[in-house]
Amino acid sequence: MERRTFIKKSGATGLAIALAPTLVINQEEEYSIVELMGKSDIRLYGKNINLRKEAHDAFLEMKKAAYSDGIDLKIVSSYRNFQRQEGIFERKFITYTDEGMEPLAAIDKIIEYSTIPGTSRHHWGTDTDIVDGYRKVDGDVLVPEKFGAGGPYEDFKKWMDENSETYDYHLVYTDEPKRRGFKYEPWHYSYAPISIPMLEAFRSKNIVQLLQKETFYGAEHFTIRFLKNYIQNNILDINRDLL
Repeated sequence: MERRTFIKKSGATGLAIALAPTLVINQEEEYSIVELMGKSDIRLYGKNINLRKEAHDAFLEMKKAAYSDGIDLKIVSSYRNFQRQEGIFERKFITYTDEGMEPLAAIDKIIEYSTIPGTSRHHWGTDTDIVDGYRKVDGDVLVPEKFGAGGPYEDFKKWMDENSETYDYHLVYTDEPKRRGFKYEPWHYSYAPISIPMLEAFRSKNIVQLLQKETFYGAEHFTIRFLKNYIQNNILDINRDLL
């Protein structure tokens, strides 16, 4: 099943700000900045899956294999457009600042797990948050401890560690001790054959300049130094298999 998501387009260009990636999988496909920032139309496939065609097909193959081992791969969140990410960011910014936090402290708190709108990998239709649908879990399911030893998703995590890369799905934000940026997310997987060239295209843009043009709540507090650190730590300090 497929559907189309229609979002207002806007244009922007810029210069490269980061080092060239170490691996390129698909050099023929071109991705516009509005597409990379979740502001353009993309075709999504699968009811409650909402991924690009190749990522969707690979996910279904992985899901089928997991079923045979008693795991039900359930997507909690996949594609999110710019407006959706903007709503998440603004809601948290308003909540934290209303509680008395200084704006920059609120932003630092937000980016422990949530991305700045326009920079989310979920804009690409390649990334997805996954849990085991067979497990009944109270409260927030996306909590790292629930994927560890003794947690309800322990078997899921073990299965994914052993099998996900067979289907080209890689954990994005690992528990590597020296990794910076977003905290460990044992639920967030990316379809590498598409997300690697998309990241390459994204990092070739002047992301600092693009984000300085945004007008959502909190954006007025972005400094050049903050944005450069965010790009290096949160966008690029990820599982090296995805670079």
